[in-house]
This record gives sequence, structure tokens and C-alpha cells, in this order.
Amino acid sequence: MAWKSADVVVIGGGIIGTAIAYFLSRQKIDVILLEKDGIASGSSGACDGAVVMQTKKPGVHLKLAMESHALLSRMQDHLQMPIEFEQNGGLIVIETDEEKTAMKQFVKAQRQAGLDVELLDHKQLHALAPHLSDHLISATYSPQDSTINPIALTLGFAMGAKQMGAEIITGSTVSNIEVEGRQISAVETAAGKIETRTVVNATGVYASEIGRMLGIEIPIKPRRGQLLVTEARPDLLKPWLGSANYIAAKFNPQLAKEGAGGVSIDQTQNGNFLIGATREFVGYDKRTTTEGLKQIASRAVQILPVLKNMHLIRAFAGLRPYTPDGLPILGKVEKIKGFIMAAGHEGDGIALSAITGKLISELVSEGKTDVALDSFNLNRFSNDTT
Repeated sequence: MAWKSADVVVIGGGIIGTAIAYFLSRQKIDVILLEKDGIASGSSGACDGAVVMQTKKPGVHLKLAMESHALLSRMQDHLQMPIEFEQNGGLIVIETDEEKTAMKQFVKAQRQAGLDVELLDHKQLHALAPHLSDHLISATYSPQDSTINPIALTLGFAMGAKQMGAEIITGSTVSNIEVEGRQISAVETAAGKIETRTVVNATGVYASEIGRMLGIEIPIKPRRGQLLVTEARPDLLKPWLGSANYIAAKFNPQLAKEGAGGVSIDQTQNGNFLIGATREFVGYDKRTTTEGLKQIASRAVQILPVLKNMHLIRAFAGLRPYTPDGLPILGKVEKIKGFIMAAGHEGDGIALSAITGKLISELVSEGKTDVALDSFNLNRFSNDTT
């Protein structure tokens, strides 16, 4: 006899899983969310809060990011927890002529896709952010780039889902997923069996483990990102800041292999700086390293020299769910009826959380989505999906 039953079981209590539970609950769908540890205890609690449009590939990736940004900008009106959403814009700083040439093309493509973004000259850049190093020759700037508190947002989605009737079970590890024929029939946990015909795999870096329970290969693996946190100081940097090679490292596997991650800098509402990040393939190792932290600090000081005289108060690392093409895996998995993927966002999980939740809820309730998910389907990596 089953312990519980639900229309949908969402596995994973990070930003993606809680967003999906929230939007499903808004549709009055009976949902149980399972999390093996605690809400926001994984990647969503070990990252910065960048909601940045400029780092997204022009096309459907950027389109989804812009729609998600619009949803997030209004989410404070619906969630009970302050999520610290701030639209202070973002800078991608440029250090060489080669970077400038590449970013010109990137900006052109993003503008054609509808993003409000421009290329600043040296004078405009330093007028906007006077504490930046004088060696920076240019930057791209978008007023649409924003920041948010990722832990507060994750908890806010979870609380909102629960208020609308979702059941959230933490400390619950999934041991197996039962299938009758090709149809999902139940989820097995240490506490008991949950009958359901729909399972959403929102487990981030652990998505491949859930896939193996069903004999499905999911090409998601962890990529470690180390970050530094400084003491609080009065406002020194209003926009979120990233380097041009931050974008290169995001999409270039060779740079990722070498551990190069560019640099990102964000000053929180409290005045602390969050500085990141490495992009390292080291399995599930979440330890920080002297080498990685030195790399981050050295690059950050080169770009924002005022950091040199600030105290570091802590360092931490989180795991990002990497896919081979840098895009998430979203949508139905045809091999198993009722199995839906929503993982592999890597560093875009916060920015794409709201739109992912909305689209997956549409897929469950209506069988289709407003935005075609073909580009994100698991079958792009293999023809063996039937």
C-alpha cells in the first residue's frame, strides 16, 4: 500500500525544484516535493544571485532569460519572503582589443534579440563605475541585468508552494522510481512509496543518478565554482560586474578544463562583495582550494583595485550542473511516460528559475508550453530516447 499519492512528484529542493512546485501549485495541481537534505542546501545555497541577461546566448536561451527576468521582477509581490531583487544593471568589462571585437558581435546579436545593451567607451565606463581599474578599455552595459538573494528566493518559492497546498518533504532520499510498462507509477523513498504518474527530475548535479534509476543516460555532471566574500563597505559598485573572459569560460570547454572562470563581482545590499568564480571538473568535491581562491582574488583586484585593502570573511564552493552545450535539459523524456527533465542550468539556475517553473507547470497541466522546448530536450544528445 502506498504511503502517499500525488499528481506530480518533484525531486529536488533547490531553486528549480521549488519554482516548479510553486507554479504547479498555482495551477491547483497536487504536488509533493522531495529533497534529500534541506531546501536550498545544495547549489542554490552556494552561489551568487546574478540575474544577468548579457551572459546568455542570443536566441531561445536569451529569450527565456528575459521572460524569467520579467517574472522575477514581479515575484516580490507574490512571495512572503523579501527576495532582494535589484535591477542595477550589469557590466561586462573588456581588457583587450580582441575581446572588444568579440563583444561587439555579441552585443549586436543580443540587441537584435531585443536586449537593451550597449558598448561603452573608456570614459563612459569609468563615469558609471569610477573605482574600476583604468586599464579596462571598454565594457558592455545592460540596464536589464539584476541581482537577487538566491537562498531567499528558493525559500520563498517553497513557502509559496506550501501555502497553496504543496507538500514538501525534506530529508527524503529517492531510492527507486517504479515503472509499469513505460509509464511511471510510483516513487520509492526511505519513508515509503508515493504513487504518481508524473515525476520531475530537478536534482541539478544529481540528475544523472535519477536518470540511471530509469535506465536513461543524462549528460549532466558537476562543475565546481569557488567564491570569496569580503567585509561590508559602503556602496562602491552599483552594477553587477563580469569580465569578457567570464563569458568565454562559460561556453568554452577547454577554458573550463583549465579551471579558468573569468571573474564576476557583485556587491550585496549589505555591502559585502561576492567574488567568483572558478569552473572546475572535480567530481562532487565542494572544498575550496588555495589555488582557486588565489586565482579569483588576483583577477578581481586587477579589475577592482579597491578590493586589495578589504578583508575576506569567508570562502565557499558550490557545484553547478554542467551540460555539454551549456544549456539546460527541459521537457518530456519520451522513453518513459511521465518523466520530465528540469536540470542542467549550471550558473543560470537563478536567472532561469521562474520561467522554468512556469514552463514545466504548463507542460504538466496542458501538455505543451508557450515556448517550444525542442532546443532543450534530452534527445539532442542522443537518438536513443524511444
